[in-house]
Amino acid sequence: MSAHCQLTGAQPRFGKTVSHSHRRSSRRFDPNIQRRRYWLPSEGRHIRLTLSAKGIKTVDVIGIEAAVARIRAAGGRV
Repeated sequence: MSAHCQLTGAQPRFGKTVSHSHRRSSRRFDPNIQRRRYWLPSEGRHIRLTLSAKGIKTVDVIGIEAAVARIRAAGGRV
């Protein structure tokens, strides 16, 4: 499973870990990605989306139909 949100587009970011002595080493900031299953009433079926925590909250606010419309408008496959 790739660390990529289908709704918000959140992806891993990269940065540095800085130790007490200020030595720097590379690190990766991963988004909180979850796989969620939603019922899509217009198509009469369940869909499984890969969403970040913020994406899940967005679906709760705008609804699954609007979220799927946004994903499809951005060229995503549902």
